Amino acid sequence: MGAGIAQSCAQSGYQVMASEINEELLNKGLGIIKKSLAKGVEKGKITSEDEQAILSRVKGTTNVEDFSDRDLVVEAVIENMDLKKKVFADLDRICPAHAVLASNTSCLSVTEIAVATKRPEKVIGTHFFNPVPVMALLELVTTVISSEETLNTAKSFGEALGKTVIVAQDKPGFIVNRLLGAFMLEAVRMVEAGLATREDIDNGMKLGANHPMGPLTLADFVGLDTMYYIAESMYEELKDPKFAPPLLLKRMVTAGHLGRKTGKGFYDYTQG
Repeated sequence: MGAGIAQSCAQSGYQVMASEINEELLNKGLGIIKKSLAKGVEKGKITSEDEQAILSRVKGTTNVEDFSDRDLVVEAVIENMDLKKKVFADLDRICPAHAVLASNTSCLSVTEIAVATKRPEKVIGTHFFNPVPVMALLELVTTVISSEETLNTAKSFGEALGKTVIVAQDKPGFIVNRLLGAFMLEAVRMVEAGLATREDIDNGMKLGANHPMGPLTLADFVGLDTMYYIAESMYEELKDPKFAPPLLLKRMVTAGHLGRKTGKGFYDYTQG
């Protein structure tokens, strides 16, 4: 997600600083951007000159202190509240007073993240969708503390990236995952109960509801661990049984079958 956000920003003309925790992961992230742009050139979507110009606007770092001149920072670390709070406390100390601090969280409380800073009015959720350069939506999450100026800045930022912007309040799941989470979890329960095969469930939604991919294929794409954490977070806050992670999902995550990224999930990707 971080690589996709950085690429989208650079493609829209922004000077981008991309950060990772070590050189290996930083190079991997920058490599994802290069590969994506190269594919764009190959398909004729951008020119080689465009590719080089975009790459020239992306700088990499493993030192968070390098964010001292940024106007807007988008955090995209894993869905762990303690880690996000630490990142935001560091950014609050380092970034200019006017800088907007945004979180790409897909389920965690933006309010709770915001109060880890001394500028909670300048903290907002910017929930991108994967793959970021392709997906047209940006879901903004505003809190009871977020200022109107912060929201307007985030809207302008999203529109500059060519995204359609929707705004949600800081409630579990926001808009998209509040709907999508229940849908995908129910598909897992159907497999768990032996109601139908994974293929028939996916084909039912693809061909019967005209979805581009079925819920189980989508779960593998998103990552079953991510799906599990989102469900757990929403259930913890709402206590609504429809968001309780199914036992099958928990067992698959425990086994390391996380979907595409590990080669196995509801489907097997080890043969390409």
